[in-house]
Amino acid sequence: MNAATLPLPTLRWRRPLPGFGLSLGLGLAWLSLVVLLPLAALTIKAAGLGAEGWLRAIQDPRVQASLKLSFSAAFFAAVFASVVGALVAWVIVRYRFPGRRLLDALVDLPFALPTAVAGIALTAIYSANGWVGRWLEPMGLKIAYAPAGIVIALIFIGLPFAVRTVQPVLEALGREQEEAAASLGASRFTTLRRVVLPELLPALLTGFSLAFARGLGEYGSVIFIAGNLPYKTEIAPLLITIRLEEYDYNGAIAIAALLLAASFVCLLAINAIPSLFAHERRERGRD
Repeated sequence: MNAATLPLPTLRWRRPLPGFGLSLGLGLAWLSLVVLLPLAALTIKAAGLGAEGWLRAIQDPRVQASLKLSFSAAFFAAVFASVVGALVAWVIVRYRFPGRRLLDALVDLPFALPTAVAGIALTAIYSANGWVGRWLEPMGLKIAYAPAGIVIALIFIGLPFAVRTVQPVLEALGREQEEAAASLGASRFTTLRRVVLPELLPALLTGFSLAFARGLGEYGSVIFIAGNLPYKTEIAPLLITIRLEEYDYNGAIAIAALLLAASFVCLLAINAIPSLFAHERRERGRD
């Protein structure tokens, strides 16, 4: 038997990471230490309050005012961020112009910028002596130290979520369907309503959910521009800090648990939206 007829050694493909069991164990260990254990501790503490403790904490008018402000501001900011984010994503994907790459990079700026810096900058712009506020306040439009300033701060931190969820869908969509609709005589509005929006709707809802969940727990960019007036511009995350400083741990736990539950519902919605739309498309295909 010569060298040419010798069987080649069997090469075993090796994964760059260790086996499934070890990788899964390490991943779950770190996830438990960083995420699951703190959330479990908060859930256990909240469950230990009992119905009476919950009612006592939630029926406080100051708590109700802060929760109402946080939820309403996060909702309106998420709606606005979803609409504007879709427009920004459309411009970045569909057009080529000088500064396009810079605009694409600026979308991620709120992710990299410390939220406290963003809050200070927004306050400097929209305060009574700021660049924009000095022109708006004489007309009766108060932004800084008002609910409107809170909404603007939440739009600032929520806009990247809306852009980055819609952008890959637009890139994958291409222009073939739009050109086909135009060749069949469809108007621009009909093409937008019947062709583009149905494809973007899951991404729009996902971006809205992400922006809403982020807005509920936002702290740094809001406290500077809000003014933090009880019953008027005091957000729920700030009230948690105040309750802790007052040694009212039950009150802080109750507010934190409500925000956690709302964020968990948003997380479930984010994961359920693609499945629901995929199921609907399958049903339409069968029909």
